[in-house]
Amino acid sequence: MQAPTQAKRSRACKHGVPMSRRIVPHLTLAVVAASLLAAACTGSAGPGPGPVASLPSSPTALPQMSFDQFQQMLGGLKGRPVLVNFWASWCGPCKGEAPVLAQMAKQYAGKVQFVGVDVADQPGAARAYIQKYGWTYPSIADPKYEIRRGFGLLGQPDTILYDATGKRAWEAPGAITQSSLGSHLSQLAD
Repeated sequence: MQAPTQAKRSRACKHGVPMSRRIVPHLTLAVVAASLLAAACTGSAGPGPGPVASLPSSPTALPQMSFDQFQQMLGGLKGRPVLVNFWASWCGPCKGEAPVLAQMAKQYAGKVQFVGVDVADQPGAARAYIQKYGWTYPSIADPKYEIRRGFGLLGQPDTILYDATGKRAWEAPGAITQSSLGSHLSQLAD
């Protein structure tokens, strides 16, 4: 067998680096590019709005959401009226309306979706509050006022009622009463 000639060796090696070692960095770059492209197409990685948020599975789950995620969640609830109540366990007027919300949520179960937004609260105190008043509907944690600010609200409690098309039908700053809330819910739920 004859030794390879200088010309054959120069095709196999360029500047003393075997061809297989020159291919590896290019192959690695191609794999990384393909992975990034696949992630962008599936939405599984990278910056962006993220997955559409859904209602929490339990009243005491209290997941945090951004304002945009909360808006997307509300958009997904179109088809029935939605009541959004901004509250906090440390808020005096919130404590006054909490039994009203609990009773109305039970009365309109299946007809109106109630959603709470817990503003700047401690998770333990918020969960104890939900259990104390027997709320059966989910709440979202808003520890930095992002959702509340997104709605242009200054304090809590504040209640917003949407009709089945997602249009604001009623808003009540401050504590709500059973008669006031009941009259608005009955107009939308029946």
